Amino acid sequence: MKSEAINLDCLPPVEGETALFVSMEDGSVADLQLRNSEPPRFFEAFLRGRNFSEAPDITSRICGSSPVAHQLTACHAIENAFGVTLEGPLRELRRLLSCGEWIKSHASHIYLRQAPDFLGYESAIRMAKDHPAGMDRALRLKKTGNQILGLLGGREIHPINLRIGGFYNLPARGELASLAENLKWARDAASETVRWVAKFSFPDFERDYEFVALGNPDEDEYPFNEGRLISNKGLDISVREYDAHFLEEHVRYSTALHSTLRGRGAYFVGPQARYNLNFDNLSPLAQETARAAGLGAVSRNPFQSIIVRAVETLYACDEALRIIEHFELPEHPAADFRSRAGIGYACTEAPGGLLYHRYSLDINGAILDAKIVSPSAQNQKTIENDLRQFIPANIHSPKNKLQWQCEQLIRNYATCVSCATH
Repeated sequence: MKSEAINLDCLPPVEGETALFVSMEDGSVADLQLRNSEPPRFFEAFLRGRNFSEAPDITSRICGSSPVAHQLTACHAIENAFGVTLEGPLRELRRLLSCGEWIKSHASHIYLRQAPDFLGYESAIRMAKDHPAGMDRALRLKKTGNQILGLLGGREIHPINLRIGGFYNLPARGELASLAENLKWARDAASETVRWVAKFSFPDFERDYEFVALGNPDEDEYPFNEGRLISNKGLDISVREYDAHFLEEHVRYSTALHSTLRGRGAYFVGPQARYNLNFDNLSPLAQETARAAGLGAVSRNPFQSIIVRAVETLYACDEALRIIEHFELPEHPAADFRSRAGIGYACTEAPGGLLYHRYSLDINGAILDAKIVSPSAQNQKTIENDLRQFIPANIHSPKNKLQWQCEQLIRNYATCVSCATH
């Protein structure tokens, strides 16, 4: 019996104390553990006893890559508890804010995390020397996303302008219009990014995933902040039914939680899930560019997630320009509401995938209980299942190449494992 092992103690640039251990016997995986040793962060416990108004700013600190997604999900969940639904310009401004975070986050993931893997570089810094135009494009795309976050959020990291019911302050019409020229450049840059990454060489690897994402049957729009929970295998539920269908549990070797669909197992959230379930709601330009890059309406190869991220970046630029072009300022920066006791539920689509918040509130608006499930927690088991299939199929590759591809496969996903530790 021949025994081998893969032991990667550090997985840069994955966020969190993450390692991979694999033991193999006679070409089969005997044991596989995607380990996280980061201490639990107790962010749900920090919310207990706090006033509902504090939740958006506290939860934004959970993730430096996607603070807006947490803020928006907290706002939507508490608004759900209070019976508040935002429509018209305020809803559009929140979509625009999400566009900014997607542009910033996707540009970072594509150019700084994924592209070096495909081009054979140890880091984006080493890649930049040989691909200066690509790195300039990445930094300017990030800057464009950050300009939206700064204008609507008050600052680029952990924005401070979001509140329950809307915003604290509204931008002037001229300030929004000033974003348009940079967004037009960003749209062209995103199209170029799609063409660039489509030329990469992708391992032949597909699996029959259950993709889960938001879908909105009442709106012909790609999902950001609202909708039902749907999958390609028949799931179609309201967000308030989340806990009845999804289970989050500890595994003995990791502080990161693992999520499963009850009775069905692992599932896949993120750009590819959104793409596969909502392709027809992408803008015409994004659909056309995806097809020209060789993607159909379905993409099951996780290594091609870099192309899907680029297509979503293009969509976010398109959608941002649409909102700005048709935008009319609301009379007030926030809707009126009254706090009340209840339970509120919300899911949004963070750049990395589905994000769930639930809050129980007392009659005085204090948070009694909170539950937050990040995209990374929902993909942990799917990543492990990918590795269990990929490694035996590539067992005869040189060990250093196989280890590299295992790291690459993990980095295909939203790799903020810190967010999965509670």
